[in-house]
Amino acid sequence: MAAVTVKNVRKNYGDMEVIHGLDLEIADGAFVVLLGPSGCGKSTLLRMIAGLEPITMGEISIGGQVVNNLHPKDRNIAMVFQNYALYAHMKVFENMAFSMRLKKVPQEEIDRKVKWASEILNLVPYLNRQPKQLSGGQRQRVAMGRAIVRDPSVFLFDEPLSNLDAKLRVQMRTEIKELHQRLKTTTVYVTHDQIEAMTMADVIVILRDGYIEQIGRPMEIYDNPANLFVAEFIGSPGINLLRGEVAAENGAAVLRADGVALPLPPAVKVAAGQKIVYGIRPEHLTPSPNGTGIPVKVSVVEPTGPEMHIYTELAGTEICAVSRDNLDYGPGQEIRLSPKLDRVHLFDQDSGKVIGR
Repeated sequence: MAAVTVKNVRKNYGDMEVIHGLDLEIADGAFVVLLGPSGCGKSTLLRMIAGLEPITMGEISIGGQVVNNLHPKDRNIAMVFQNYALYAHMKVFENMAFSMRLKKVPQEEIDRKVKWASEILNLVPYLNRQPKQLSGGQRQRVAMGRAIVRDPSVFLFDEPLSNLDAKLRVQMRTEIKELHQRLKTTTVYVTHDQIEAMTMADVIVILRDGYIEQIGRPMEIYDNPANLFVAEFIGSPGINLLRGEVAAENGAAVLRADGVALPLPPAVKVAAGQKIVYGIRPEHLTPSPNGTGIPVKVSVVEPTGPEMHIYTELAGTEICAVSRDNLDYGPGQEIRLSPKLDRVHLFDQDSGKVIGR
């Protein structure tokens, strides 16, 4: 195992800079997810850690050793790709053993390590099959097994579940997390799927346009987004956002948005006339049975089993509320929603930065 340090790393393609002086500390044994939309630089950063992409400026170290000029094979890392990258002409056993054969590892040691990895990954019945005889999930397990037998200091995963169907993705992300808990090897995992990030990571690093927007534990980021971009990117269903202006009403601060007054948290530091964005997550906006709250009109109701997603319109904006109660609402029905004021997030309209309380 080993810590990974990224210090003031930049990446240019010609005159275009795509990674802008990133600093990142990945603790020994941590499971860190690099999360962001397409083109944000997460895969480029991963490839620079792996040595597959040269850095333009800065320093990357693994286990305290600067690896800027080390070949990928000398960095003691193992990478699992999106497309599996298996050798089609080799059986599963030989795919997993290939890197050890290159290093002329004794056959007894190869047999032991392949057996160990295949037992962990439930691949024992498939060792004599070729990749074309396997399902997508089984192929991804073989790719993981090939990485495990190398006993690396760091695992690098580049969107490994993107080619799998939804049910298999859920299964595989659980298996990868369990694998990490068992091996405790430092892991850096790239994805654009925030559900994967939330369910798997010890720490999430959110990137946008080559910059780090926020670093933190999954629920820290979910409950305390640093800015509007992070708040919108994390959460499913997504956070509700309303734009408006601060006003005073009956001695209390409210947000005025298209004729609607929304209550603000009492301790928030805002000024009358200030233009802000009011954010509240669907589970913190609950139907009010006693006639209080904000009046809205129901558009669509989506029962999911454990909860109901109630889509409504407020101030010309679609708003989603989530309830665990089995409510008999229909399109066009007028209801009232009550926000949990201690869970309201406020952002400056111009900068997108969170407004503190």
